[in-house]
Amino acid sequence: MEAIVVYITASGEAEAAKISKAIVQERLAGCVNIVRGIRSIYSWQGKIEDDAEVLMITKTQRHLFEPLKKRVKELHSYTVPEIIALPIIEGSEDYLNWLKEVTGKA
Repeated sequence: MEAIVVYITASGEAEAAKISKAIVQERLAGCVNIVRGIRSIYSWQGKIEDDAEVLMITKTQRHLFEPLKKRVKELHSYTVPEIIALPIIEGSEDYLNWLKEVTGKA
């Protein structure tokens, strides 16, 4: 199994919770941490934006990235949501086994 962490930003905690619950229930992710108090400074449509956001730290398997990305885009309010994946190089064997179990097909 190739485990990954996916970063997804959202406009607020309610939106993040809605997305997180859906992707965990649908077994596209094993766990999502919602981190409040993120300040994002970015360029959008020729302007510099400065917004409060929340960050979803999503743990899943690499082969689930495409369906996860598709589902997040369906649920997200942003035109171009941040959905980026990073590999998990090492991890607790117990945790990674759990992640494989909960993101497998029922």
